[in-house]
Amino acid sequence: MIFPMNAPMFDLLILSITATEDSYGYQLSQKIKKVSNTKDSTLYPILKRLQEQGYLMVYDQPFQGRNRRYYKITESGRQRYRELAEEWKAYKEAVDQIIEGGEDV
Repeated sequence: MIFPMNAPMFDLLILSITATEDSYGYQLSQKIKKVSNTKDSTLYPILKRLQEQGYLMVYDQPFQGRNRRYYKITESGRQRYRELAEEWKAYKEAVDQIIEGGEDV
C-alpha cells in the first residue's frame, strides 16, 4: 500500500483483530501486512504501548515446545476500539465524499 500508517490506525487495526480473537504477535503482523508494508519490529513497541495503556493484556501459552505471547483486548480496549472505529468511519466517509465529488464536507 502506498498510504502511510499512523499510530491511531495501528491501534485501530490491532484492537479490531484482538476484539475478534486473542492473537499472537506474528499473527497480528501478518494481518496488518495485508494493508501496510510495516516491518515486524514496528509492531512490538505498539503492542507494548497498548498494554501499558491498559487496552491489551498479555498471556503466554505453550506451542510446540515454546511459549507464544498472546494479546487479549481489555474492556477499556474495547471502548477505545469503538472510539477509533467511529473516528475511522467519519474520516472514511469524508474522504469518500471528496473522491466521489459529492457534497461539501
